[in-house]
Amino acid sequence: MTQGIINKIFAPSRPCVNSENEISREIVRCAIEVHRTLGGPGLLESVYEEALAWELNHAGLQIQRQVSLPIPYKGQTLSTPLRIDLIVDGKVIVECKATSQYNQIFETQTLTYLRLTGLKLGLVVNFGERMVKNGIHRVVNDL
Repeated sequence: MTQGIINKIFAPSRPCVNSENEISREIVRCAIEVHRTLGGPGLLESVYEEALAWELNHAGLQIQRQVSLPIPYKGQTLSTPLRIDLIVDGKVIVECKATSQYNQIFETQTLTYLRLTGLKLGLVVNFGERMVKNGIHRVVNDL
């Protein structure tokens, strides 16, 4: 039952022609543009997320923001869902961070999202890095 709900949530409204790798290249390009335009680290995570969603949408990709993800537990759905920052073209999860201290738990969290949704690729983008390209971490689920 939960898988049916998850498939409905993440089904794109238009056919996706881009592969996960093509989408991730565009996400990286847009993340660098956001970081450059906003002047580097120092802003709230939500600011970077909104700007990245704008850039990706402007690039022609479908964006879902702050997607609620139900958590299945022993045949039930827990009342407190997880929240995914961005889903791009129904294929790639993006978790935005804005911290000077990167933590591996961000990748573990993203892998959990991938497993629960059945998606294959996630990116953790830490805008708190001086150079955002050093803050991009790829997370894969059977890709």
